Amino acid sequence: MKTGQLKRLERLGKRRTDPNLIISAEIAREMGELSAEIKRQIGLLLDRSGQVETVIIGDHKKIVIPALSHIRSAGGRLKGLRCVHTHLGGEDLTEDDLMDLLFLRLDLMAMIKVMDSGLPEKLYAVHLIPAPVDGKSWHFLPPVFPSRQPANFLELIAALEDEFSRSAAARKSDASKDRAILISVTTKAKTGAQESMDELVELVRSDDVEVLETIIQRRDRINPKLIIGKGKLAEIMLTALKRNANLLIFDQELNPSQVRSITDHTELRVIDRTQLILDIFARRALSREGKLQIEMAQLKYLLPRLGQRDDALSRLTGGIGGRGPGETKLEVDRRRINDRLSKLDKRLKQVAQERHHRRSRRRKKDLPVISLVGYTNAGKSTLLNSLTKSNIYAEDKLFATLDPTSRRLRFPEDVEVIVTDTVGFIRNLPDELLKAFKATLEELHEADLLVHIIDISNPRFAEQIRVVEEVLEELDLAGITIMQVYNKIDKADPVFVKELLERSDAVAVSAINPATFAPFLEKAKKLVLKKWNGHQDVA
Repeated sequence: MKTGQLKRLERLGKRRTDPNLIISAEIAREMGELSAEIKRQIGLLLDRSGQVETVIIGDHKKIVIPALSHIRSAGGRLKGLRCVHTHLGGEDLTEDDLMDLLFLRLDLMAMIKVMDSGLPEKLYAVHLIPAPVDGKSWHFLPPVFPSRQPANFLELIAALEDEFSRSAAARKSDASKDRAILISVTTKAKTGAQESMDELVELVRSDDVEVLETIIQRRDRINPKLIIGKGKLAEIMLTALKRNANLLIFDQELNPSQVRSITDHTELRVIDRTQLILDIFARRALSREGKLQIEMAQLKYLLPRLGQRDDALSRLTGGIGGRGPGETKLEVDRRRINDRLSKLDKRLKQVAQERHHRRSRRRKKDLPVISLVGYTNAGKSTLLNSLTKSNIYAEDKLFATLDPTSRRLRFPEDVEVIVTDTVGFIRNLPDELLKAFKATLEELHEADLLVHIIDISNPRFAEQIRVVEEVLEELDLAGITIMQVYNKIDKADPVFVKELLERSDAVAVSAINPATFAPFLEKAKKLVLKKWNGHQDVA
């Protein structure tokens, strides 16, 4: 472009229009003339005061609106920005224009159709509506000459904001909580995806996030870029607008490029199942060891994702930043994370040694060890509390217990054992977490008996058993005696429980009812003493 044309573009960026107009006739004429000269589309983003925020230079067919995360929202459901751009060659508003309107929550998308002479023909505009009409979630305003447009833009936007607010008025929402839409994409039958989604809902609620809506899409193949179809993503964005969502949570793990692609289409925060679990663990870890393990897992998750937009990682990037001489911020971040990982690795090795010494001291006391294992929220901590009359934190949430806890238990006939509670397992447990918790889970190798607690009231208990058994096998614990205990029989069908017990070697309890413990205690004592006496004979 010529110097004079660049200067005219710079002047456009300093212009201001009457806030009650979409664009003034004078600025529309300047945009048309300049667009015809350079044979490119020109776009302006204007705030509600009429001030130009951004000038966009496109090609002959389209403009690309930059990321708007640096521009604060006007405080309502819509972004507080309108886009006005030129079209050459008589082209109407395009699907890309509509997608930008939707994905960016723009107040309005307007287009000036420019004649070959450079004069503006008419102004075309479209805005979102809360309730779809004929399957469409937007409304086209009647085309007008820029000089004859009604001076009611702010009135129109205020009415739209009110409509969006009223559409959600019946749904009470806690403003202090994140408000999420949960998304799952599958190429298999929806049944399995629904089961996984049900568990994701439990995870999200365990993280004190409000679930607004769940969406499952079945596709012949996963979109490698967006994971979900672009049209479906557009529907989700409109739902997010109407429900006032601020977070999208995907059930599938997203790779860095997928997160980047999705966040290029939306201003909402985007996380996946792995990041959600990491967040839950970070909130729940109480011990020094647990916090170190979680930090290591978070940093390993974060490292390959540093190139993406910062706000997509707002839950994990706290404290990492800064700029060093001769280094970009990205290089500084990577170097600091690698340095921190090295320090964490050393500290966790020390923790592993300390645990080894504690186990050795415990062995010298000649006490057998029983370790409780199981799927998350199976009732391990509740059972330990009831058995040992303790007050360990237990709640009906996934991963309520992270830090390992040990208590003494006295069987009848003065037989004393140590019972340890461990972190619960879950399907698709992130590798970063499994590796980080290696020192904690190594305690299981010292157990004389593993008691596998199973929530028999959960419709997915068989799948949960399979997950726990796979994790135990991965931890190389197949050589330790495992005893299955069906828990929560107070919530299950007694006939169903009876049939299960008849064709298995398990026992059944209700962790909140000590009157049900006798069969469990008798069998546990028998198994642990058999193993313990074997050790003593060898010794």
